Amino acid sequence: MKTNRILISLVITALLLGGCAARSSTNYENQQDGYMGSAGAPVEAPMPAMENDLSYEESKNTSSGWAAAAESTQMIMMSANLSIAVDDPSVTLTDVQKLARDMGGFTVSSNLYKTQTLNGSEVFEAQVTIRVPAQRLDEAMEKIKAMTGDAKKFTLNENVSGQDVTKEYTDLQSRLRNLEEADAKLSEFYENAANTEEALSIYTQKMQVTEQIEVIKGQIKYYDESVSTSSISIQIVSKQSIATLTVAGWKPSGVAQDALEALVKFGKGLVNFLIWLGLYILPIVLVIGLPIFFLVRWLMRRSKARKQTAMQGWKKGIEGEGLPPIPTEKK
Repeated sequence: MKTNRILISLVITALLLGGCAARSSTNYENQQDGYMGSAGAPVEAPMPAMENDLSYEESKNTSSGWAAAAESTQMIMMSANLSIAVDDPSVTLTDVQKLARDMGGFTVSSNLYKTQTLNGSEVFEAQVTIRVPAQRLDEAMEKIKAMTGDAKKFTLNENVSGQDVTKEYTDLQSRLRNLEEADAKLSEFYENAANTEEALSIYTQKMQVTEQIEVIKGQIKYYDESVSTSSISIQIVSKQSIATLTVAGWKPSGVAQDALEALVKFGKGLVNFLIWLGLYILPIVLVIGLPIFFLVRWLMRRSKARKQTAMQGWKKGIEGEGLPPIPTEKK
């Protein structure tokens, strides 16, 4: 019994560690652009075993995972950041969300809030993150910029980046294949278990392997969805908030505008400080400071009264003994 248990552990360990490392390294290196033959000519990479593909497809119920590995395509997660100015951010926010739905994507998050311009007027601003099919990322970006009315003028910031996760994705596929092989072996050992204790031990190991399989499938699904759809984070501001500050019909520019904007910000900061001073700091000072002030004042008066009383008693004592009074200083 103990020998069988040791044998099972050795087989599972060999499948999970030795096979996983070998396949992970081999699969990634062989998926670059093709294998090199003995004469240095590239040849096509071999297709993964069909039974493994079918096992994975049945459990994952999608065609993107193994197709990417079989065709040796790169797995790139694309994302973009965009900042635009529009007439009405609240309307544009709705339009962006509708655009994502029409393209087969969805909204990840959105936020609409009010802010103040330098002139003191309230305007809306919005932040929204959407996901669209990866192959339509450029199209979505152009349509969002077109919502400004003048993409060249009112596109404030644009950034597109990508992350290559081909190696991580390939490693996960290799680990999944080895775990599925280990799971099949454990099922075979379980059916041939000699007794209940041995069957329970094998079942415990099988549950651990099954849990790892589910975790890896979830990671693969995340990569599939992240590669098949691209993320676009958009900040939508009002055109009023970026308009040139106007003072009595005069529109300063350059250094003068910067100085005037700094002055306005300083004025706002000063007003904010005075508000805090009046509504927050002064009440605290009054609540804490006034009792302390009156207490100190009372103590000083009490000390002074005691000194005066002591002085008067001392004077009476001297006069009672017939001594001349203490001369007082002439003013």
